[in-house]
Amino acid sequence: MTEPTDGGTPPAFPFPRTCPYRLPAQYTGLRESGPVSQVTLPTGKPAWILTRYDDVRKSLLDPRLSSDRADPNFPMLVELARSDKDSTLSLAGMDAPEHTRARRAVVGEFTFRRMEALRPRVQEIVDECIDAMLAGPNPADLVKSMSFPVPSLVICELLGVSASDRDFFEDRTSRMLSMTLPPLTRQQAFFDLQTYLDELVTTKEKVPGDDLLSRQIAKGRKDGTYDHDALVDLAFLLLTAGHDTTGNMISLGMLALMEKPELRARITGDPGSTPQVVEELLRYFTITDIITTRVAKEDLEIGGQIIRAGEGVFALGGSANHDPDVFENPGKLDVDRGARQHLAFGHGPHQCLGQSLARMELEIVYDTLLRRVPGLRPAGPAEDLPLKNDAAIFGLHELPVTW
Repeated sequence: MTEPTDGGTPPAFPFPRTCPYRLPAQYTGLRESGPVSQVTLPTGKPAWILTRYDDVRKSLLDPRLSSDRADPNFPMLVELARSDKDSTLSLAGMDAPEHTRARRAVVGEFTFRRMEALRPRVQEIVDECIDAMLAGPNPADLVKSMSFPVPSLVICELLGVSASDRDFFEDRTSRMLSMTLPPLTRQQAFFDLQTYLDELVTTKEKVPGDDLLSRQIAKGRKDGTYDHDALVDLAFLLLTAGHDTTGNMISLGMLALMEKPELRARITGDPGSTPQVVEELLRYFTITDIITTRVAKEDLEIGGQIIRAGEGVFALGGSANHDPDVFENPGKLDVDRGARQHLAFGHGPHQCLGQSLARMELEIVYDTLLRRVPGLRPAGPAEDLPLKNDAAIFGLHELPVTW
């Protein structure tokens, strides 16, 4: 066990970021001297954090580390009331073999081919958002005009949700993911989202459409495996995961592209290089720093440290993606490094289902904004931007831009 040198309480976790371009400073020292370290969660409970790439990657494949949120020992950053209904959060809270079956049932919705078929509609959404931004006041807030409307509208389209409910989802998602709001406020936001999606699935059962939920209902009924509550949980997972993560990557990625002329020139001069730029931006920022949270089902060893059964483990993707043993000069944005082995989307059985969709959205947004608004630039210095240090997913609360 890595103890604090003074023998006191292990350090408080999560560690805050203080700059859009910098991960928490503690990671560098921990990778070198305490790659498997004990920390104290906001709940006051202890847990372990993994900071080296190899340890993080192996942990994501280890069946002895459980994703089961119904386990009373499962580590939580914020204590929420648990129930049978909200304990699993669908795929995110399952272990094999249940997870394997559930993922197999829906993975066909996120194939590269199906996502490419969606590309024209995503392009339309991006162009509509840019039109609205250019028709509005200058400067504008890119977070409100682009970063969150785009993924929100895309996910709503996939699920068959009315676009008029976008503001509702943005508000409730933000509240639920906040680290500073009272637990009851976060819990109420969670219940509001689940209630809406429960009603949406009920509607799709009666009046199906051409959307993911309707197809899952039809498939489950045909196979005799349909589960209403499981589909509500899946919709909840897809909505919140696909909305907040992509939105924050749009903001941070555009900040880098606007402030670093060589990156902007790479995309505008050769749009075919955009996927390569996207991969490096994903590695560099790793906005979902906690790739996964697990609880040990039995005693095991990670990086030379014994983890006891019932102890919580946090795998830190941001630290792993800046491990100099894997990524040379990791603090540099280097689009020629070939960073496809990054862990921004996780790894193993729980790797992000929507990664093809996220990549496509980022490519289209970056390409289109830089092409249509060539003079786009930040309206103020980066150090003045309000950071989301109070959220489980890092990003910017605002990104004022002018053109």
